[in-house]
Amino acid sequence: MGNNKLFKSQQRTGWLMAAPATLLIFFFLVLPFLMAFGFSLTNQRIFSPNPTEFVGLHNFKNMLSVHFLTVEAEKDETGAFKLDNNGNYQFPKTRKFTRNNPDYPHLNKTREWMKFDVGKTKKFYVLARDLIFMKALTITILFVLITAPLQAGIALLLAMLINQPLRGINIYRTIYFMPVVISMVVVSVLWKFIYDGENGLLNALLHFFSVGYFEPVDWLGQTDTALGAIIAMSIWQGVGFHMIIWLAGLQTIPVDHYEVARLEGANKWQTFSNVTWPGLRNTAILVMVIITMQAFTLFPQVAVMTRGGPLDSTQSLVFQMVERGYGKQDIAGGSTISVFLFLFVLSISLFQRYITREKIHG
Repeated sequence: MGNNKLFKSQQRTGWLMAAPATLLIFFFLVLPFLMAFGFSLTNQRIFSPNPTEFVGLHNFKNMLSVHFLTVEAEKDETGAFKLDNNGNYQFPKTRKFTRNNPDYPHLNKTREWMKFDVGKTKKFYVLARDLIFMKALTITILFVLITAPLQAGIALLLAMLINQPLRGINIYRTIYFMPVVISMVVVSVLWKFIYDGENGLLNALLHFFSVGYFEPVDWLGQTDTALGAIIAMSIWQGVGFHMIIWLAGLQTIPVDHYEVARLEGANKWQTFSNVTWPGLRNTAILVMVIITMQAFTLFPQVAVMTRGGPLDSTQSLVFQMVERGYGKQDIAGGSTISVFLFLFVLSISLFQRYITREKIHG
């Protein structure tokens, strides 16, 4: 009886201690998400003279709407294909099909997203109703696919390098970790100066080491280099944090396992693949989940360094969410992207958890 009262008392104490954090999570995470989900089902705008209306899933349908179109090269009166001055086949503009064409009503107000050649006389177009969102989604996924493995791999390499009983090793650990404690906004401003096309440090160093042969590049002003520049900076800023996680995992592996591997004559690669990596399984899952979730929140770098440009080549889902919700005062549009991003990242996290689950053998 006494044990039962003690248990209930401890349970009440636990709930009381957890109550402040629970309330904060509810009011600052759960409640805003529920409100965003509600707004995503309306046409809510700030300071709009029109009353808010319930539109159901129209915002999601409009945002995710993708159509396909196959176009044949133009022909003359005789049925022969038209050629331009360079001898290339001439194709009609996509706006011929996407601007109030009664034969293609489903393509109205769509825009060209991607196109592919189908032989010499046909082109295959992918059309999107919300082109900027589709670009932001594609760029965000590309950012995650490049950043996550590179950042995790470099962090693991650094962790293995500093996991040595050497004099002064803590100095290197501190140096590698220092970028993490600096705000991403501050880092973005500093790297914006480094990437400057005229007086940037990167151009100056490349010009110096190439003995004057390297021509300055506007790293953030060209579509071919802007996203890569942001990826490089993001990896540099966050690699120290994941290095510490890898280091903690490395230090949990018993030294005896390495001694056995050495006595068995295993080389460095065999030791890594049969001792180190299996011992880091749970750590690897944690690192990949954290990196993936962080990468999908790509925002400060874009907001500070490029504002989504040039030519929408560095758009991201979070940047578009903020731009629509606050910049364009489209609360419904911003809320729709936030709900989609939440569900998308949640699905990826559940998938990661599924493929990395412990398999129980009967």
